[in-house]
Amino acid sequence: MAEELDVSLSEVKVSHGFPSEHYSNRVSFGEPRFKGRVHGHPTQFTGGQTSIKDAFVRMRKAGAAARIVLVKAAAESLQVAPDTLSTKNGAVIDQLGNELKYVDLAPLAAKFDPPVDPELKPPSEWNLLGRALPRVDMVAKCTGTAEYAIDVMPPGLLYATVKRNPHLGGVMKDFDASKAMKMRGVRKIIPIEDGVVVVATNTWYALEAAKAIDFEWGPPPYPASLAEHRDKVAQEMDQKFQYRPLDAGNVEKAIESAQEISGEYWAPYLAHATMEPMNATALYENGRLEIWAGNQSPTRVVRNGARWAGIKSEAVKVHTTYMGGGFGRRLEQDFQRVAILAALEMEGTPIKVTWSREEDMTHDAYRPLAMARFRAAVVNGKPVALDLNLSSPSLFDSSQARKGRVYNPKYQKSERDKFISTGAKDQPYQIPNYRVTAYRPPNLLPVGWWRSVGESQNTFFHESIIDELAHAADEDPLRMRLAMLKHKPSRSVLEAVAEMSDWSSKLPNGHARGVAYALSSGAATAQVVEIKSTAAGIEILNAYVAADVGIALDPRVIEAQLEGALIFGLTAAIYGEITVTNGVVDQTNFHDYEMLRIHEIPQVHVRIIESGEGIHGVGEASTPTTAPALGNAIFAATGRRLREMPFGKFFDFI
Repeated sequence: MAEELDVSLSEVKVSHGFPSEHYSNRVSFGEPRFKGRVHGHPTQFTGGQTSIKDAFVRMRKAGAAARIVLVKAAAESLQVAPDTLSTKNGAVIDQLGNELKYVDLAPLAAKFDPPVDPELKPPSEWNLLGRALPRVDMVAKCTGTAEYAIDVMPPGLLYATVKRNPHLGGVMKDFDASKAMKMRGVRKIIPIEDGVVVVATNTWYALEAAKAIDFEWGPPPYPASLAEHRDKVAQEMDQKFQYRPLDAGNVEKAIESAQEISGEYWAPYLAHATMEPMNATALYENGRLEIWAGNQSPTRVVRNGARWAGIKSEAVKVHTTYMGGGFGRRLEQDFQRVAILAALEMEGTPIKVTWSREEDMTHDAYRPLAMARFRAAVVNGKPVALDLNLSSPSLFDSSQARKGRVYNPKYQKSERDKFISTGAKDQPYQIPNYRVTAYRPPNLLPVGWWRSVGESQNTFFHESIIDELAHAADEDPLRMRLAMLKHKPSRSVLEAVAEMSDWSSKLPNGHARGVAYALSSGAATAQVVEIKSTAAGIEILNAYVAADVGIALDPRVIEAQLEGALIFGLTAAIYGEITVTNGVVDQTNFHDYEMLRIHEIPQVHVRIIESGEGIHGVGEASTPTTAPALGNAIFAATGRRLREMPFGKFFDFI
């Protein structure tokens, strides 16, 4: 906006947009038609590395259109031709150097219709884009003045927490809150379908009172043990497949005529584990609903809030705050719904519902439990066939199953869920006989969008298998990948990490490197991880990541995103696992759902590549390649192939 409008960043104020289909994400949901029918399902949201793709040209056009009508206003005021004027630093400048400030021209400029498709500056004329610039949110976040949802304190606020059936989707049969109601500060205990909301004069009182309530819970609507969940996922491969997005050549014939390589991979359920626990504040008064929440989709909050309150969308107001972590978790609506239900029961009083860490961790919409089974063949040092079968519950089905008042895992209607195969079906490797098949087991635990979605497990499967093929072919894993790729951006990122890591050089004893590559939401990304194997465990020394972002708008922000996504991926690869015992999620806090400590994080080296082929988001790009690069390095160092995450079950890390 600033680039095309010709103003400095200091003159731009950034605010979260109020909920409106006009701000819908058109990359994912199509183009709104405001004078007639709406194409797709316009939704204002952030996720899937789509925000920059969606906003880049639109924001530039908005700035350029504003600049054009300001110049027209100046031309009319000065009685000169618009092409005799220029703009700089928030002013229109005439040929004599006289300046007319935008703020003075704005009333006149408002009378002109802005152009729909204004001409944009070529990159050669950019002054702001392509440079590292100060982040507009950094001072507030570093000084504690940034407002997150958990900081919201409207007048008259009461505090609350929620206690829900630990069997996700199970109902609450009965409860006894007589002890809790006598505790200090407790104002009200509100029953909901699968639990209660405890309202008190502060959050601590609410949390303590929730512990004093006796419940009778309904059973889980899914198998009681993790072993049974795994059986369901594996058994689905004996059923009819959901869809086959890739089927090139003749896989069966190619494998029959060569030596078969086969195996099975697993990826566990994963929590989002955001630093800020789920929370929302709601006020219902005089038939109107007001909500404060860190959320990834304001229009969904409005639609659902109106539905739950039984009012029109026009009577719902949403305040979108900063999020203390999202990763897909704040696309969910459960934490807002609980606050709205409490507000409806206590009309006229704002209620802030803060989930305990334990409640948050055990009531997530998890990254799916997933399995891959493969057969492949190598002839004369080249992979000639790969048959990859993937099984994981449908994100779409599970999301729809949560739209009712209680999670119903029996819901299963989607004809195709692309995320079951994303990260495997769309990789540009040149394998003559190449088949990817997706299986959709029944819903088990509720599952949802997690950072890099299906790519997070499927790239682990796919790139580990490619490494197995390189080993079977007795070929260098990086050089074999290059030989299989004709896609220029993909070759560029692999060549970059080879150079960055000095791939061909000899390493000291006990050291090893692993490589992985993926086309992640269009952004070609490659990674090399260097480790040291010691008697005490695996030490991760260096991680090298290169990504082709198409057009790099701010190198420092891109570098931070790639580093953060890489560390996120390392944490999941080494420690991440959600398990189930007696129908209840076992992990409750960071003591048993561990994060990487700072001493475990390697030196991260980043290279940004610009192919100029469009623009790609990078918020997720380096997460998928981390696990396979690390696993491949561990194989190179120890000879042990890890076909299941988390790796911390098999090796100690130091």
